Amino acid sequence: MVLLRRLVLLVSIVGAGAAGYTWWQRRERPADQVPEWPPFPDATPAEPVRGWVPPVDGACPADHPVKLNETSGIFHLPGGRFYERTIPDRCYASADDAEADGYRAAKA
Repeated sequence: MVLLRRLVLLVSIVGAGAAGYTWWQRRERPADQVPEWPPFPDATPAEPVRGWVPPVDGACPADHPVKLNETSGIFHLPGGRFYERTIPDRCYASADDAEADGYRAAKA
């Protein structure tokens, strides 16, 4: 008997909640309360951040030869021991730019 009472109470609560939700969704809204979103900014190409550019087809462009691996936080200079086998995440124009971003040079 207690189980039946609890079931009837649960069905009543769920029914009241469904009726309230239906009423809330069907209510009249003034037209001035519809949000108006600002327009998107013009899509212009982003400038490189602090002298780095993303690699092109897995290689650094000639004007940004310093390769950086973000996982290790190490950058590699041309002529370095592991320069050729490093797959870059970022390419810097100089070692100073990479150090300014908080990365360190590869050990010789």
